[in-house]
Amino acid sequence: MAPAERCGLCRQTFFCGRGHVYSRKHQRQLKVALERLLPQVEAARKAVRAAQVERYVPEHERCCWCLCCSCEVRKHLSHGNLTVLHGGLLEHLASPEHKKATNRFWWENKAELQMKEKFLISPQDYARFKKSMVKGLDSYEEKEDEVIKEMAAQIREVEQSRQEVVRSVLEPSSFHLTAALILGPATSPRA
Repeated sequence: MAPAERCGLCRQTFFCGRGHVYSRKHQRQLKVALERLLPQVEAARKAVRAAQVERYVPEHERCCWCLCCSCEVRKHLSHGNLTVLHGGLLEHLASPEHKKATNRFWWENKAELQMKEKFLISPQDYARFKKSMVKGLDSYEEKEDEVIKEMAAQIREVEQSRQEVVRSVLEPSSFHLTAALILGPATSPRA
Protein backbone atom coordinates (compact mmCIF):
# COMPACT_ATOMS: atom_id res chain seq x y z
CA MET A 1 0.00 0.00 0.00
CA ALA A 2 1.25 3.50 -0.90
CA PRO A 3 2.09 5.87 1.94
CA ALA A 4 -0.42 8.59 2.75
CA GLU A 5 0.18 11.88 0.94
CA ARG A 6 -1.43 15.25 1.38
CA CYS A 7 -2.74 17.37 -1.49
CA GLY A 8 -2.67 21.08 -0.70
CA LEU A 9 -5.11 21.95 -3.48
CA CYS A 10 -7.77 19.40 -2.55
CA ARG A 11 -6.97 19.75 1.18
CA GLN A 12 -7.17 16.05 1.82
CA THR A 13 -5.00 13.03 2.41
CA PHE A 14 -5.01 10.31 -0.20
CA PHE A 15 -3.63 6.78 -0.36
CA CYS A 16 -3.58 6.12 -4.11
CA GLY A 17 -0.03 7.32 -4.71
CA ARG A 18 0.60 9.74 -7.58
CA GLY A 19 -2.70 8.77 -9.22
CA HIS A 20 -4.55 11.45 -7.27
CA VAL A 21 -3.25 14.26 -9.49
CA TYR A 22 -5.07 12.68 -12.46
CA SER A 23 -8.43 12.54 -10.68
CA ARG A 24 -11.30 14.76 -11.79
CA LYS A 25 -11.57 16.39 -8.39
CA HIS A 26 -7.90 17.37 -8.33
CA GLN A 27 -7.96 18.68 -11.89
CA ARG A 28 -11.12 20.68 -11.13
CA GLN A 29 -9.55 22.16 -7.96
CA LEU A 30 -6.39 22.97 -9.90
CA LYS A 31 -8.36 24.72 -12.63
CA VAL A 32 -10.34 26.78 -10.09
CA ALA A 33 -7.19 27.81 -8.23
CA LEU A 34 -5.38 28.84 -11.42
CA GLU A 35 -8.42 30.76 -12.67
CA ARG A 36 -8.51 32.66 -9.37
CA LEU A 37 -4.90 33.81 -9.82
CA LEU A 38 -5.06 34.39 -13.58
CA PRO A 39 -6.91 37.79 -13.55
CA GLN A 40 -4.26 39.24 -11.24
CA VAL A 41 -1.49 37.93 -13.48
CA GLU A 42 -3.20 39.28 -16.60
CA ALA A 43 -3.59 42.71 -14.99
CA ALA A 44 0.11 42.63 -14.14
CA ARG A 45 0.95 41.65 -17.74
CA LYS A 46 -0.90 44.74 -18.98
CA ALA A 47 1.31 46.85 -16.74
CA VAL A 48 4.41 45.64 -18.62
CA ARG A 49 3.68 48.04 -21.48
CA ALA A 50 2.47 50.99 -19.41
CA ALA A 51 3.42 51.07 -15.75
CA GLN A 52 1.08 53.10 -13.57
CA VAL A 53 2.51 55.19 -10.77
CA GLU A 54 0.20 56.50 -8.07
CA ARG A 55 0.43 58.16 -4.71
CA TYR A 56 0.75 55.58 -1.94
CA VAL A 57 -2.35 54.54 -0.04
CA PRO A 58 -2.48 51.71 2.53
CA GLU A 59 -4.57 49.63 0.09
CA HIS A 60 -1.39 49.20 -1.97
CA GLU A 61 -0.01 46.86 0.70
CA ARG A 62 -2.24 44.04 -0.56
CA CYS A 63 -0.71 40.67 -1.23
CA CYS A 64 -1.73 37.76 -3.38
CA TRP A 65 -1.01 34.06 -2.99
CA CYS A 66 1.31 32.46 -5.53
CA LEU A 67 0.17 28.87 -5.98
CA CYS A 68 3.40 27.81 -7.59
CA CYS A 69 5.69 29.11 -4.84
CA SER A 70 3.21 28.62 -1.98
CA CYS A 71 3.93 32.09 -0.64
CA GLU A 72 2.39 35.53 -0.36
CA VAL A 73 3.59 38.10 -2.86
CA ARG A 74 3.17 41.86 -2.60
CA LYS A 75 1.03 42.99 -5.48
CA HIS A 76 2.46 46.49 -5.83
CA LEU A 77 5.88 48.09 -5.35
CA SER A 78 5.87 50.99 -2.90
CA HIS A 79 8.65 53.34 -1.94
CA GLY A 80 8.04 56.40 0.15
CA ASN A 81 4.82 58.00 -1.03
CA LEU A 82 4.84 56.39 -4.50
CA THR A 83 3.46 53.05 -5.67
CA VAL A 84 4.01 51.24 -8.95
CA LEU A 85 0.89 49.20 -9.56
CA HIS A 86 1.48 45.45 -10.09
CA GLY A 87 5.24 45.97 -9.74
CA GLY A 88 5.67 43.47 -6.92
CA LEU A 89 3.77 40.72 -8.72
CA LEU A 90 5.70 41.31 -11.95
CA GLU A 91 8.99 41.22 -10.08
CA HIS A 92 7.99 37.90 -8.52
CA LEU A 93 6.72 36.37 -11.78
CA ALA A 94 10.01 37.26 -13.49
CA SER A 95 12.22 35.79 -10.76
CA PRO A 96 14.18 32.57 -11.41
CA GLU A 97 12.84 31.13 -8.14
CA HIS A 98 9.27 31.51 -9.43
CA LYS A 99 10.16 29.90 -12.73
CA LYS A 100 11.70 26.92 -10.95
CA ALA A 101 8.72 26.62 -8.57
CA THR A 102 6.28 26.91 -11.49
CA ASN A 103 7.99 24.08 -13.36
CA ARG A 104 7.84 21.91 -10.22
CA PHE A 105 4.18 22.86 -9.57
CA TRP A 106 3.16 22.03 -13.13
CA TRP A 107 5.00 18.71 -12.98
CA GLU A 108 3.58 17.68 -9.60
CA ASN A 109 -0.01 18.69 -10.39
CA LYS A 110 -0.10 17.71 -14.08
CA ALA A 111 -1.55 21.06 -15.10
CA GLU A 112 -2.14 22.05 -18.73
CA LEU A 113 1.17 22.99 -20.32
CA GLN A 114 -0.43 25.78 -22.40
CA MET A 115 -1.38 27.60 -19.20
CA LYS A 116 2.14 27.61 -17.75
CA GLU A 117 3.45 30.47 -19.92
CA LYS A 118 0.64 32.71 -18.66
CA PHE A 119 2.11 32.53 -15.15
CA LEU A 120 5.68 33.39 -16.15
CA ILE A 121 7.21 36.72 -17.20
CA SER A 122 10.26 36.65 -19.44
CA PRO A 123 13.34 38.70 -18.54
CA GLN A 124 12.75 40.76 -21.71
CA ASP A 125 9.21 41.62 -20.59
CA TYR A 126 10.48 42.57 -17.15
CA ALA A 127 13.14 44.81 -18.71
CA ARG A 128 10.37 46.41 -20.80
CA PHE A 129 8.40 46.94 -17.58
CA LYS A 130 11.38 48.65 -15.95
CA LYS A 131 11.61 51.06 -18.89
CA SER A 132 7.90 51.81 -18.75
CA MET A 133 8.21 52.27 -14.98
CA VAL A 134 10.86 54.97 -15.51
CA LYS A 135 8.56 56.71 -18.01
CA GLY A 136 5.65 56.38 -15.59
CA LEU A 137 7.67 57.90 -12.76
CA ASP A 138 8.71 60.81 -15.00
CA SER A 139 5.13 61.50 -16.09
CA TYR A 140 3.95 61.26 -12.47
CA GLU A 141 6.54 63.82 -11.42
CA GLU A 142 5.44 66.13 -14.26
CA LYS A 143 1.81 65.82 -13.15
CA GLU A 144 2.77 66.53 -9.55
CA ASP A 145 4.73 69.62 -10.67
CA GLU A 146 1.67 70.86 -12.58
CA VAL A 147 -0.52 70.31 -9.52
CA ILE A 148 1.95 72.23 -7.36
CA LYS A 149 2.02 75.10 -9.88
CA GLU A 150 -1.80 75.21 -9.97
CA MET A 151 -1.96 75.26 -6.18
CA ALA A 152 0.65 78.04 -6.06
CA ALA A 153 -1.40 80.05 -8.58
CA GLN A 154 -4.54 79.57 -6.47
CA ILE A 155 -2.67 80.66 -3.34
CA ARG A 156 -1.40 83.77 -5.16
CA GLU A 157 -4.94 84.60 -6.30
CA VAL A 158 -6.32 84.23 -2.79
CA GLU A 159 -3.50 86.34 -1.35
CA GLN A 160 -4.03 89.02 -4.00
CA SER A 161 -7.78 89.16 -3.36
CA ARG A 162 -7.11 89.34 0.40
CA GLN A 163 -4.74 92.27 -0.14
CA GLU A 164 -7.32 94.00 -2.35
CA VAL A 165 -9.93 93.62 0.37
CA VAL A 166 -7.52 95.07 2.93
CA ARG A 167 -6.73 97.99 0.59
CA SER A 168 -10.39 98.66 -0.09
CA VAL A 169 -11.09 98.76 3.63
CA LEU A 170 -8.15 101.08 4.27
CA GLU A 171 -8.64 103.40 1.28
CA PRO A 172 -12.02 104.93 2.26
CA SER A 173 -10.70 105.80 5.70
CA SER A 174 -7.61 107.40 4.17
CA PHE A 175 -9.92 109.26 1.77
CA HIS A 176 -11.88 110.61 4.74
CA LEU A 177 -8.67 111.66 6.48
CA THR A 178 -7.38 113.41 3.37
CA ALA A 179 -10.69 115.18 2.84
CA ALA A 180 -10.75 116.28 6.49
CA LEU A 181 -7.27 117.74 6.24
CA ILE A 182 -7.92 119.54 2.95
CA LEU A 183 -11.45 120.79 3.49
CA GLY A 184 -11.39 121.17 7.21
CA PRO A 185 -13.53 119.53 9.86
CA ALA A 186 -16.78 121.29 8.94
CA THR A 187 -17.07 120.00 5.40
CA SER A 188 -15.64 116.47 5.84
CA PRO A 189 -18.00 113.60 5.12
CA ARG A 190 -19.17 111.63 8.12
CA ALA A 191 -18.10 108.09 8.48
